[in-house]
Amino acid sequence: MSLKYALVHEWLTPKATGGSELVVQEILKGIDADVYALIDFESTNPNSYLYKRQIGTTFLQKLPGARGGVQKYLPLLPLAIEQLDLRSYDVILSSSHAVAKGVLAAPPQIHICYCHTPMRYAWDLTFDYLDSTKAGQGLVGMATRYLLHQLRQWDVLSANRVDYFIANSKHTARRIWRCYRRSAEVIYPPVDVERFPLVTEKQDFYLTVSRLVSYKKVSLIVRAFNQMGKPLVVIGSGSELPLIRKIAKPNVQVMGAQPAKVVEEYMSKAKGFIYAACEDFGIAPVEAMACGTPTIAYGGGGALETVLDIREHPESGTGLFFPEQTEAALVETIERFEQLQGQFQPEMGRQRALEFAPKIFQERYFSFVEQCVRQFHAPS
Repeated sequence: MSLKYALVHEWLTPKATGGSELVVQEILKGIDADVYALIDFESTNPNSYLYKRQIGTTFLQKLPGARGGVQKYLPLLPLAIEQLDLRSYDVILSSSHAVAKGVLAAPPQIHICYCHTPMRYAWDLTFDYLDSTKAGQGLVGMATRYLLHQLRQWDVLSANRVDYFIANSKHTARRIWRCYRRSAEVIYPPVDVERFPLVTEKQDFYLTVSRLVSYKKVSLIVRAFNQMGKPLVVIGSGSELPLIRKIAKPNVQVMGAQPAKVVEEYMSKAKGFIYAACEDFGIAPVEAMACGTPTIAYGGGGALETVLDIREHPESGTGLFFPEQTEAALVETIERFEQLQGQFQPEMGRQRALEFAPKIFQERYFSFVEQCVRQFHAPS
């Protein structure tokens, strides 16, 4: 049976180059699908895998400042995604971390959603968002709270339009159940491990690579290293960059955004990678393991499914967990890491990282899609 596929993603811009975009790229390597998004500025980008590809968009494409991101038009996102006309397709695949799963589908169509996360700012990060922006203050804050309330209602409603959910981790699957009361198949996202060379000889510095926003807890990492006086390199950009530069002591080198080659070099040479966020999956620790670099990670979220604590896995450990997102917990764990440093085997990190290689994702994702299509079209 020849089927016609549509692939829907939130937004496609040169700034959006994270794990969700890697999922889209890998899906398109194995499925011939027409691509849709709220906005698209990648099909005109010569450096993009989507260059010159025909991509369907919404009315948000023509609004002022859309190229810089459509988050500023948050109240319009549900309306916009519902304007995509996908009636001519047999199978709808969505890659969703906000509203992509909300596309409208007819009864004969099957909709399979790869969910990177339920909308964080509408659920888990609501209070962080309100506390850290002017939109959360005063009368404007009241309006923002009402908007987020409405957004949560739409989010639950639109989850009912999905026939099958895929989660990028067990942690996300639990959040999908909590928010939508829907079960989800867990298929870990692809990590480009070949980008990161295995290096067994490390240098005397620690590294963190991250978007510099509040929930990533990079300021916590910097303050912990300020206390210890140990060398730390910080790579990344974001709204907290000025704060991090202000509080960093001389032992902390804040490099800002860097090209991929620089990131790869520092990742491979660091004695340890520091990761303090509670992420749905978390690609950076896997990239560090690919280099043979141990990870000191907060013991929550997706990191619990990728990093192997050497205290529990003496032969194959790839890092250590710290139990709380506090400076004291991180300092104590780094001191423990230095006591155990000689026990880490870089080859074990590389071996663990290969379990999340793109080919593994492709095999599991395409197999699951095929299974869902067969089940959907099977006689009742």
